[in-house]
Amino acid sequence: MTRAKWLLIGGETLAGKEIRELVEERKLPIDLALASAEASERILTESDGELFVIAPLDAVAVEEATVVILAGATATHGLAREMVKAAKDRPILVDATGALEDLPEARLCAPVLEHMPARGENFIYVPAHPVALALARILKALRETPAVESVATVFEPASERGKAGIDELHKQTINLFNFQALPKEVFDTQVAYNLLPRWGEDSAGALISVQSRIEDELASLCGPLGLRPSSIKLVQAPVFHSYVMSVWLRFESAGINAETLSKALAEAGFEVRGNDVEPGSNSGVAGQSGMTVSDIAADRTNTRAFWLWVAFDNLRARADNALLTAALLSREVKK
Repeated sequence: MTRAKWLLIGGETLAGKEIRELVEERKLPIDLALASAEASERILTESDGELFVIAPLDAVAVEEATVVILAGATATHGLAREMVKAAKDRPILVDATGALEDLPEARLCAPVLEHMPARGENFIYVPAHPVALALARILKALRETPAVESVATVFEPASERGKAGIDELHKQTINLFNFQALPKEVFDTQVAYNLLPRWGEDSAGALISVQSRIEDELASLCGPLGLRPSSIKLVQAPVFHSYVMSVWLRFESAGINAETLSKALAEAGFEVRGNDVEPGSNSGVAGQSGMTVSDIAADRTNTRAFWLWVAFDNLRARADNALLTAALLSREVKK
């Protein structure tokens, strides 16, 4: 049996590494090749003690692939997009970074919500941001007694800025203890031991831009479901991995209780933890698939409102969404 050939661009990145590990862990029936738009020749590289080969991105590799997944630097996406567009048998292009989301030919995907566009002239498929997907899943799980209001405070990990973000947080932490100047190339501000509503003015991006993307995607996901999207506040947290969210929900009905919410969320596939179990945390969910909901509790000032504590691995969620999107679309192509 001939195995499908998939091409991963950016296999050396944090997101790319997670995709590689999931393909191997789940023994997916594909041959996954690695390529880089920045390399001029084949290179042997190492990650966590593992050696692997990354080849230069070329038209031949794209032509041979049925699926191309983007997980590398945004600056390399343009070349990959043009190669895919020019390929005779155009492969499926899955943008795991979200950098191409605003292009006319791009379509938002959320397979777990059954939000998948039909294949056609639009050849770029962008898996939904993990936070937008998590909140949409929560609201969908509770649609029998829909929340009339919901607010989420989302704590952003440094790994959302790639290896450079992790390295900067690490170096800042060490330098603080040694009373040395802090590196600020990524965030342009002190991230270590700080909670921040925005990055510095000279940072490579803006936290509000990330929040806007999540808000727009959440609205797109909730619309077809007839749900009202959550209000969101994104906060930069001094942690390496995983999202945690404090979610507040207010219901119209007065008959809701913690047990009702727990049952609905568990039936929707969330790992629900009671107060007798350690709550989900950044370190506790790292390296795990799925989403944890802990400490479901009534709001003491509002009898129809409840608090949830949600945690999930940001990198694993991105890899899961990208691979599921690619698998479903490639299966559709075979039909």
